Amino acid sequence: MKYIISIFCIAASVLMMQAQVKETLLSPNGKVKMEIIANNELTFNIFDNGKQLLKGMPNLLIEGKKASLYTGASAKSVEEHFDAPNYKMASFDDAYNALIVKNKNGVNVEFRAYNSGVAYRFVTTSTKGEWTVKDEVTSFDFAGDYTAYLPYSTNPQKPMAMAFQATYDVAPLSKSRNLEAFLPATFDEGTTKITLLETDVEAYPGMFVKAKGTTLKASFPHYPKTFDYYPWRQQKYVTATEDFIAKGKGNRTFPWRVLVITHDDTEMPTNTLAYQLGSPSRIQGDTSWIRPGKVAWDWWNDWGLTGVPFEAGINQDTYKYYIDFAAKNGLEYIILDEGWYNPKSGDMLTVIPELDLPELVRYGQQKQVGIILWTVFNVLDTQLEKACEQYAKMGIKGFKVDFMDRYDQEAVEMIERIAEKCAQHHLMLDYHGIFAPQGITRTYPNVINFEAVFGMEEVKWTERAKFQQDGKTVDAPSKDMPAYDVTFPFIRGMVGPVDFTPGGMRNASKADFQPIYNNPMTMGTRCHQLAHYIVHESPLTMLADNPSAYEKEAECTAFIASLPTVYDEMRVLSGKMGEYLVVARRKGNDWYVAGETNWNSRDVEIRASFLPAGTYVLTAFMDGLNADKNATDYSVWKQQFTLPFSTDKSVKVHMASGGGFAAKLIKQ
Repeated sequence: MKYIISIFCIAASVLMMQAQVKETLLSPNGKVKMEIIANNELTFNIFDNGKQLLKGMPNLLIEGKKASLYTGASAKSVEEHFDAPNYKMASFDDAYNALIVKNKNGVNVEFRAYNSGVAYRFVTTSTKGEWTVKDEVTSFDFAGDYTAYLPYSTNPQKPMAMAFQATYDVAPLSKSRNLEAFLPATFDEGTTKITLLETDVEAYPGMFVKAKGTTLKASFPHYPKTFDYYPWRQQKYVTATEDFIAKGKGNRTFPWRVLVITHDDTEMPTNTLAYQLGSPSRIQGDTSWIRPGKVAWDWWNDWGLTGVPFEAGINQDTYKYYIDFAAKNGLEYIILDEGWYNPKSGDMLTVIPELDLPELVRYGQQKQVGIILWTVFNVLDTQLEKACEQYAKMGIKGFKVDFMDRYDQEAVEMIERIAEKCAQHHLMLDYHGIFAPQGITRTYPNVINFEAVFGMEEVKWTERAKFQQDGKTVDAPSKDMPAYDVTFPFIRGMVGPVDFTPGGMRNASKADFQPIYNNPMTMGTRCHQLAHYIVHESPLTMLADNPSAYEKEAECTAFIASLPTVYDEMRVLSGKMGEYLVVARRKGNDWYVAGETNWNSRDVEIRASFLPAGTYVLTAFMDGLNADKNATDYSVWKQQFTLPFSTDKSVKVHMASGGGFAAKLIKQ
């Protein structure tokens, strides 16, 4: 990966030993402004087009001591170019203005202003020997009672110990729950949205936030002291903590805190600040072994094969069948999820007797299908060198690593350690049960996908409930997946890829949906499911249903199989967070367009103006006339056309309740 920085202007203003430092930092286009005021404490005000959005107060307490006198500042302007393999766009450019506020005790603060937002981080310059961070006392005081989109912890007793899978609670800040939420989170001022996220989090705990009034206060998991293990999977969890949040030695940079500023919802999914502020790739040399692709997956469909001459389950015949299905449809991988080793043993080096794993690998190699193995984070970490050596030598392509459920410093160090060791053995990683990507997909691009999303697994246990809506009692699913599906790409989508695990073939309307574990339904239409493969950034994406279901739906299966998982360009054609989203992606000369809606049906107008001149063959899957009642109903439209048209033509596409569409335009 190339990382090119061109510093075209360096200016310095050093105000030594003054009682106060007051600086103004502007974005390159001059529309975003930070006022930074520092003496014994540091504050900053953020303005957008002259309107104040919030006041921030960051403070890092190293060894329990507050920052001392701020003594001056130095500034610079930078232009950057990024080549971004396996990212939402293959390359992009950006620019920023930076200011470093210097501190007498050597804990400086670096600020950056981009056209799309601001960022800051602490940088130590004179820290010697070992140290601890007692706390990072940070607050954001918003200028009004903004509407907050907060994903709250799902564990009120231990709010910083959970899987980071929650829908967004939407309410004014003043009415927020008294519970920690995790990042990213969005705050709607009315004409402007501010999204708070973090990136370049290394050897440091993650940030949680809690609102009180219109102020957001940060909190962090404390450093672990003692542990225990859940017996079912030998999953490690924290039982007691130290009285500090982080420790280290010598000087370092700390994580970036980022406030993305957007005026149109369509700007949100394509924002790149989380990626570009991550540390550059540490994988040297050839990276061709990092191969994105699609996966025939077992767990969601509960190994639910039908019409086969063997008992389906975690056995040799079942996985050969999955390999055959993958090979037939040009899918690159299968995953062996939980059960290929005895999870109670905590030993991933010993395979259950029902499986001959070397033989499965050989069988897959003959058919050009790779195998990825599921495991638990601390189990892999305990056996890291042996597991990487043994399975890389066998021909395994990577690991799906699950059940971190923590965000303390030791947990972050574990994911870095696993990523580095797996890179040495040319093994890819799919991280599950974990916090959102925080720059690591740039730093270790073998971490090819991330969960941290309220994904398709949730429909297996989402019960129906009765509640009041518009003065009426409504019987509906207790979690609104279609609304979430058109919310998280705007917020969670900013920080990196999602392993949402789409592709369910048993599709249900709002009235028909029921939670079923073994043969799960999806909420919304068939085309809503197809759209996920284009709308989501997901370099390693699942076909979550079973091969038998896909074989019965050959037309949809062939369409899914034909789609790329990594694209060269991404555009949001239209959308409103929580309501609908239409995305166009380019791979080479071909374009792929898809849209999704919440439970409200709607028409969207799509213009061909984003397409270069030429002849295209269009294949479009759209909700059928009866998709509102029968969510599996769809129609297919095929057409060849040549651009430019004599007029600026547009196409109106109808999306049913919980519906969508998906199309590919192959240039001839």
